[in-house]
Amino acid sequence: MASRKALKKNVNYIAGELFTECLVNSLYVPGTDKQKADDLMAEILKMQDEFVSRISHTEPGNVKGFYKKFLLDFNAKIDEIIDAMGKLK
Repeated sequence: MASRKALKKNVNYIAGELFTECLVNSLYVPGTDKQKADDLMAEILKMQDEFVSRISHTEPGNVKGFYKKFLLDFNAKIDEIIDAMGKLK
């Protein structure tokens, strides 16, 4: 298991990359729905806050299960956001 600090950095990095990609789509890709892009960027920021907060409050007694569920939830949310980015037009 990675340290909490490294895991938080990874979550922040991935959220930053997704946010940047969404912003670039909003500003430079013609035909992109600006309102949908703004809503998606807000969702990315909420996702980042939620997952960083979850890292800080690990369940005592079931650490391995907690991080396994964390990674499954995080990957599912990332896939959901990437799918939504593809539908911004």
